[in-house]
Formats: sequence, structure tokens, C-alpha cells
Amino acid sequence: MIMRNKLATAAIAALFCTLSFGAHADTLSDLFTQGTVDGQLRVYDFNRDYGVQTAAKPNAQAFSAAILLNAKTASLYGFSLGASLVSANSFETQSDNVKEIDSTLMGPGNSLTALSQAYLQYQNSWVLLKGGYQYIDTPWLGSMDGRVIPASYDALTADFKPLAGWDIVALRTFGWKSRTSDNYFDDNLYYPTTYHGDSLYAGNAPLPATAPSAPGTWALGSTYVNGGLKVQGWYYDFMDFAHMGYADGSYVFNTGTGFNPVIGAQLLTETGGSDNTLVDTQAKLLGVAGDDVKSRAWGADLGLVIPNGRFDVYYNKLSQEDGAVGDGAIISPYTVGWSTDPLYTTSMIRGLVEAGPGHAWKAKAAYDFFGSKLQLVAAYAKYTTDLFGDSHDTYFDIIYNFDGYLKGLQLRYRWELSSGGTGNLNPGNGSFTYNRVMLSYKF
Repeated sequence: MIMRNKLATAAIAALFCTLSFGAHADTLSDLFTQGTVDGQLRVYDFNRDYGVQTAAKPNAQAFSAAILLNAKTASLYGFSLGASLVSANSFETQSDNVKEIDSTLMGPGNSLTALSQAYLQYQNSWVLLKGGYQYIDTPWLGSMDGRVIPASYDALTADFKPLAGWDIVALRTFGWKSRTSDNYFDDNLYYPTTYHGDSLYAGNAPLPATAPSAPGTWALGSTYVNGGLKVQGWYYDFMDFAHMGYADGSYVFNTGTGFNPVIGAQLLTETGGSDNTLVDTQAKLLGVAGDDVKSRAWGADLGLVIPNGRFDVYYNKLSQEDGAVGDGAIISPYTVGWSTDPLYTTSMIRGLVEAGPGHAWKAKAAYDFFGSKLQLVAAYAKYTTDLFGDSHDTYFDIIYNFDGYLKGLQLRYRWELSSGGTGNLNPGNGSFTYNRVMLSYKF
């Protein structure tokens, strides 16, 4: 475990008090007095309703209010400092029965406070270098900001910008703080809750408590955007877990009519190494242990952009692999169980990363009203899998962005129903309805 530094937290808190607003520093004192402070208030209420309840798996609920504060100094010769403090509180609304708490929101406790960023960075017109605690945004390793507190990483990152629209990113992570953790740890979402003292919730957790710690991740990727073209390619070395290659791309054909066709594709391949924690511990991922890591997946997207909206039909295929961990499951240490991976057909509750080998299709429609103040999204997905049978997910998302004096305030309601499946994909092989009310204010 990476030990908590309380003095550093106090120093960062003092830094918030010294900052005013500005951008560029001419002297060392300007570095702090011309810095910036911003943040967000969040009030979330999550409810899990199961069609088949048991004593081991009753309905669950959680409420939390949180504040996220970000501070950044001005730049001096390209160098600057940044920090973020996050704090969440349930105001004693958590159930006395931990099984009735949706612990994915902020864990089972009544409060959670953490230092989510504390970094030194250097930036000029063609490169951004950053070291320390930080948020990361890549397809298979990122902040996964769907709860009151985002995930963050102890990492070194470099973002090179050779041309407009082109980024080359390299990173090395040494530890991370999950969305329900108060500190940085050497684990991931395959480790059990409380591993080395981590309050890690909502992962897959097939590993035993005796499993060796996770060394972190190396990653190298490139993204390019030019007009209607968006492409990216990534290599991840999830050390002692998997080597992943991933690419996706899309193109929007501008017809000049307001109705623009979209095509997209994605490809993933994954292998193991000589030392693999999942193999060495014979961890039963999705109920299946294996002698190696091997995953192959691809996807396609056909869509249409219309005035104020978009419609897409997606498809993904994940191959079954004999003898592989999870029967060929995708090894995704920082998204599994969170449903935050980039596969086209992933839903709010789960996707093929959580359900394993098989195929899925998904139809999704989004439309904006009143100049994007009101956004409506609806989706339907069907999963046909080797390990958990057939299941269906229906999804609705309503977002309202206030303006005027209330600019920065957003009200969001997300609802999804998952039904079908075998092997307790949903509790008792019944239905699973997930309601999320999310109120946030950016300042």
C-alpha cells in the first residue's frame, strides 16, 4: 500500500487558500497568487431493485453528497502545480445492514475523503509532462467518473502533440485510488475488498487475499482527430495481468444536408505473460480458471447524425478461447465490474467484459432539445454469451442543464433494466433495475 501522507494533504489544503485567479506567473509569488480554483458539488441517490431478492442479495440503496475541489497554480517557465481534494458524506443515511447499501457509490461508510490529485507538470505548445497523483483519460484506464468521486492514479504521463489533432501518449502507473478508496493502493478491480486495507468495491474480485500486489501499468497510445475522422490505437501492459492491443476509429460523412452517416470499428487482442497473477493463483474469472490469458474481440458501428440528435446500431463479438482465463474473457483491471470500458455494446449495468465470451448488439438514440439544455437518450442491448446465456438491457437517460443564474447546475436521471441470463447473472436469474438520480453543480 502507498501510505497516506497527512502532511501533504494539509499542505494542499493550505494551497487552496493562497490561490486567486489568473494564468501566467512572472515571479515565484505569482505562481500561487495567480492560480485558479474550481470544483463541483454532487448529490447522488442510487437504488438497486432486484426481481428476486434473497437474504444474501436484498435491494440496495445509497445516498451521498460530495465536493470536488481543484486547485492549480499559474505557470512559471512552463511549470505548474495542481491538486484536488474530494470529500463525500452520506449524512448517516447508510443502512445498518451492509448488504442493503449500494457500496459502489462511496463504499459502506458514512464519509470518504481523499487527495485525488497532487502533481507537478510541465507544458509547452507540443508536450505536457505530469508526475504525481492525477486523473487519466484513456480507453481502458481512466478516471471512470460515474460515482461521487473519480478514480485517480499515482503516475507519470507524457502527452506529445506533433500536429494539430494528433496526440501521442505514454504513461506509467504505480498505484491507484479507486472510486471508493481514501488512499492509493497496489491493487486493481480483480482484488478482494479490503485487500491491504483498501476499501475497494464493485470490482470482479476473483483473486485471493494472498495474491501478490499489482505492479501497475505501462501504456502507449496515439489519437488523431481531423474533421469527421477519429482514430486511436493503444498498447497496455497491465503488469502481471495482460498485454492488450486496442484500436478504434470512426468517420462521419458530411453530406451537407444535416443527415450524416457514421461508420466505426474497434478491435482488441490480449495475451498473457510468463508471470500472470490470474493464472498463478488459478483465479476463477467468471467461474473459469485458465492456463493463459487470451482474448479476441471486435466491433462495428453504423449510425446517422441528424439535426440535434444521433442514432446508432452497434455490434461486438468476443471469441471463446479454450483453456484461457474466463474462457477468453477480456482482462480489464481498471474497468471490470464498473461497466466503463469502450466496447460499443457496454450498458450501464454490464457488458461483455463482465458477461464473458459471446456477442452483443445495441441500438441507441440520442436527441437534444432547447439548444442542448435537455438531452434524452434511449438504448436497448441484447447479449448472447457462452457462460451466462441470453440477457437484455433497456436504458433511459434524461439530462437537464440549467442556464442563467443556475448555469453549471445539472440534473440527471439514469434508469436501466437488465433481465434474463443464467448462472445468477442477475440475482436469482431475475431482473435488475438500477435507478440513479444525479444532481451536480460546477463552479
